[in-house]
Amino acid sequence: MSSHQDNGSVVLASGRTAERLAAGDARLSAVLALIQSSFAYMEARIDPPSSMHALDLAAMTRQCTDGEVWCVGAAPDACVVFSPRADCLYLGRLAVAEHCRGQGLARDLVLLAEQRARHLGFSAVELEVRIELTENQAAFSRLGFEVVQHLRHPGYERTTKLTMRRDVAGEGFS
Repeated sequence: MSSHQDNGSVVLASGRTAERLAAGDARLSAVLALIQSSFAYMEARIDPPSSMHALDLAAMTRQCTDGEVWCVGAAPDACVVFSPRADCLYLGRLAVAEHCRGQGLARDLVLLAEQRARHLGFSAVELEVRIELTENQAAFSRLGFEVVQHLRHPGYERTTKLTMRRDVAGEGFS
């Protein structure tokens, strides 16, 4: 993967280009639609409901300022958001369009998260995954993430989500 470019784009391992979106970018509404469509399958599986329902264009615009929003392709074909935390870069809202799944875009965006974390001075990337979504847990485990915390949403006595973390001090995964 090439280095972060001044214009907010980076060539990913797959050869595709990811672009960092700025507040007001016309593609933000398409990124929001991709997130909503990609996360819709989990609604019947998770409890409590996804916070995705509170996500709107204003929140996506704020994310461009408070963190980073990246997309691949004009449609877009994939997207991810990054948020700096006290000791890591948080990776959230990773979504890949159904017709683009299996092409390595999620892996590319995780590699981008590692690159951005290092660039911002962090030694780890962190994410949260719902306890019911075991296939997502397995996918992130294959990418080198480890469960570091079991969390409960307010009002729940059982674990509802896991925090997974990956050290990025090295050169990435293969």
